[in-house]
Amino acid sequence: MSKTHTQFVCQQCGKVSAREMGRCPQCGAWNSFVEEIITPPISESKRSTSLFTQRSVPQRLKDMEGENEERLPMGMGEFARVLGGGLVPGSVTLIGGDPGIGKSTLLLQVALEMAQQCVVLYVSGEESERQIRMRARRLLGDDKNGGSGKPIPADLFLVTETNLAAILEHVGTLQPQLLIVDSIQTTYIPELESSAGSVSQVRETASRLRELAKSSGMAVFLIGHVTKDGVIAGPRVLEHIVDTVLYLEGDRFQSYRLLRSVKNRFGATSEVGVFEMAERGMIEVPNPSAAFLAERMVNAPGSAIAVMMEGTRPLLVEIQGLTSPTPFGNPRRTANGVDYNRLLLITAVLSRRLGLHLGEQDLFVNVVGGLTIDEPAADLAIASAIASSYRNHPIRADLVLIGEVGLSGELRMVSQLATRLREASALGFTSAVVPHPIGRAEVYPKGLQIIEARSLRQALDAAVAAE
Repeated sequence: MSKTHTQFVCQQCGKVSAREMGRCPQCGAWNSFVEEIITPPISESKRSTSLFTQRSVPQRLKDMEGENEERLPMGMGEFARVLGGGLVPGSVTLIGGDPGIGKSTLLLQVALEMAQQCVVLYVSGEESERQIRMRARRLLGDDKNGGSGKPIPADLFLVTETNLAAILEHVGTLQPQLLIVDSIQTTYIPELESSAGSVSQVRETASRLRELAKSSGMAVFLIGHVTKDGVIAGPRVLEHIVDTVLYLEGDRFQSYRLLRSVKNRFGATSEVGVFEMAERGMIEVPNPSAAFLAERMVNAPGSAIAVMMEGTRPLLVEIQGLTSPTPFGNPRRTANGVDYNRLLLITAVLSRRLGLHLGEQDLFVNVVGGLTIDEPAADLAIASAIASSYRNHPIRADLVLIGEVGLSGELRMVSQLATRLREASALGFTSAVVPHPIGRAEVYPKGLQIIEARSLRQALDAAVAAE
């Protein structure tokens, strides 16, 4: 039997090194190597559960039973939307996000709701039973004035445990349909000598929980910590082990939270659910476009409306631009919610192709609501907001702007244009500036005035009239 030894693994790309390195030679990441203690393989006789001893039998694909996968219905429509329509039995879902963003709160809400129709086991390795119970009472409506909320469902079980062997024993006793583990970095396997949260522990615990889910048909939710770069902590293989990877995003100073799917074997990727953090937990926002535009100041220079696609959902967001003369030789460029390099590209096109003297202006661009957009379809709205502020003339209040800006100042088509325009029309907008279609006819919604432009100059002439 081989002896225990130590190696170092890059958290970003998984490269293995015999010694610790400051910079990964494969992916270029700094300070990404973590120590991993390699132990001899665990024999099957020492496995802590008997759920992994089942033998598989090859079957003909055409003879396999079952039409579409059965999904457990969920009362939280935004959460179900991100998952692809509901909770799939036997699936493993990983949820990550910054500390304090609301991961535990959201999954406790899911547990309280799902416990009304099935047995749920909530495993916490970070909080005490008292803390979780206090949060549950608050989510169900109890307040400081003695108000009584809804009762805690009888089929919701709670245990504070980090030992995977003990967790699997509880699973074998209760036979839950839903297991929630908070968090995967605090769970450990006693047979491994490395500490909880190490690469080997995270990889092995996630693999065993996946095998448990696939063999028993139990749905599993895993909460994962994130690094300072915003990615799931631990080995990159962790995201490959699970079926679905969700990120809970949002500005801690804003009330809105976005649950974004970056991987989903049972639904569309890049799908987004919108929630608002309140005293009683996460409140669904069924019409996020209206919420993001609720505080918009109409006819204010520097404000433009873009239509973004988040998965299959169109979202209308307000993009604000502000130009201010600079007393220094090197003007500032500040981007909040948009890609900084994309802002520099649009600024260069406005200066070179349209003659705007932005080299003498400090430039600020902000996406209202704490959102982050990286879709090229917002280029025209960003450029229009900057030009509107520079000319000190507002954009028409009933106008949306959709299009990608090229380096020659041309406008390029974007995907799902008709879907974006239908959403704009449903929210009361009456006109839109879009790229001129080339080689194909576009079907536009009725009742919406469409202004087709081939260049950025034509689009700005239609959207921002000169004084």
